[in-house]
Amino acid sequence: MLKSCRTWLVLAGVCAMALAAPCQAAFQDPLDIPAVLSKLAPRSVINGLTYAGKRMVSVGQRGHILYSDDAGQNWTQAQVPVSTDLTAVFFASATQGWAVGHDGVVLVSTDAGSSWTRQLDGRTVGKLMASYYADHSPDGMSPEQLDQLRADATRFAEEGPDKPFLDLWFENETTGYIVGLFNMIFKTADGGKTWMPWFDRTDNPKLFHFYAIRSVGGELYLAGEQGMVLKLDKVAQRFKQTPVDYQGTFFGITGKPGVVIVYGLRGNAYRSMDGGASWQKIETSISVGLTGATVTEDGRILLVSQAGQVLVSSDDGLSFTRLKLERQVPAAALLEAPGNALVMGGMRGLHSQVSK
Repeated sequence: MLKSCRTWLVLAGVCAMALAAPCQAAFQDPLDIPAVLSKLAPRSVINGLTYAGKRMVSVGQRGHILYSDDAGQNWTQAQVPVSTDLTAVFFASATQGWAVGHDGVVLVSTDAGSSWTRQLDGRTVGKLMASYYADHSPDGMSPEQLDQLRADATRFAEEGPDKPFLDLWFENETTGYIVGLFNMIFKTADGGKTWMPWFDRTDNPKLFHFYAIRSVGGELYLAGEQGMVLKLDKVAQRFKQTPVDYQGTFFGITGKPGVVIVYGLRGNAYRSMDGGASWQKIETSISVGLTGATVTEDGRILLVSQAGQVLVSSDDGLSFTRLKLERQVPAAALLEAPGNALVMGGMRGLHSQVSK
């Protein structure tokens, strides 16, 4: 009996190995696999929404990028060279835009989001960083700080494509920034043909994650973990702290000339009327994470929660009230559409509805 049990265990092990081998051999890196065209793509996870001129463009799970020319009523899936998850999208003009995501991927489109090409990925991000800091000694850094920076760069290169970019912002078709985990920030001045690490240009010694970068009122802000908000000092070319009395994570930045708002975990949001010099807490009356925002053509500020609640302010963020919607669906991003409508993207895909 014992012999029979041992024989069964050996056979079971051999079978398990035989079953596992084809799976291992068949593995393909999502960076090497184009996104699969699917009729269900509009119902897959959506993480980002933006406008390219009058066209809406969304990005999400498994490399899905979709665009709509009828205010979100119908969506067409774009040709995308990767199937890694995408986190954010931004267009600097009606035709040229970028998308970022997991595995350190950066994609560019020159045809309003109909097709995309890869500019950067995690296989080269770490090497780019390590090579740059091996040849450069940033001003104002002590030898110890420089040694640590070079060690971090080497570690990033060795760890491979495991770190995502989470947001991006472009001033125009040539100049922009991409940001992500562990203080990752790169700048391009040639439309993404080359990227320069800016790890040494942030007041972020603990390497907190950057979740958002956005320009508001002509000033550029970063937001992330532990209540971190940084503002670009244009003279020093460095992102400097603008302290907020909050220790939770901020997921996004929004606003308009005269007011900037950061928002994040558990319904927390703060606004500044003086360019980030001081911040005041906003009472949102909700306790779930705020995940997206937009400013309407008439100047109202909208915030959306991960549960699909939409808050609106008509007084520059001083107060928010909750919009009545046809239905509430989990959301990560939203856009204003004609006819008092909203287009929202999230865990259940893309949805268009009219606010009441």
